[in-house]
Amino acid sequence: MSIGGPAFVLAIIAMSMVGWMVTTWMRAKHGYPVENEWGGTVHRTAPDADRKIALLEGDNAKLADKITRLEDRISVLERIATDANGGAAQLADQIDRLR
Repeated sequence: MSIGGPAFVLAIIAMSMVGWMVTTWMRAKHGYPVENEWGGTVHRTAPDADRKIALLEGDNAKLADKITRLEDRISVLERIATDANGGAAQLADQIDRLR
């Protein structure tokens, strides 16, 4: 095989393709983003990531609702504590509404 022959050129092309495939395989195996055909990147995703995201969104909605209700209750308690003109009956009614 001579350096100027077509077999040498094909061997160099084959070695570069094998090197590219090994590099891409190693990047994908270890979780690094891999470039697709159009130059964009493809990130590795866990199979249960969408389920975890849905569960976390549901938990966040529940907690946000709970915080809103607690803020409303705190505002009523603050109004009861700072109300100077309220009578005992009015105070008892507000406490009953909190229950």
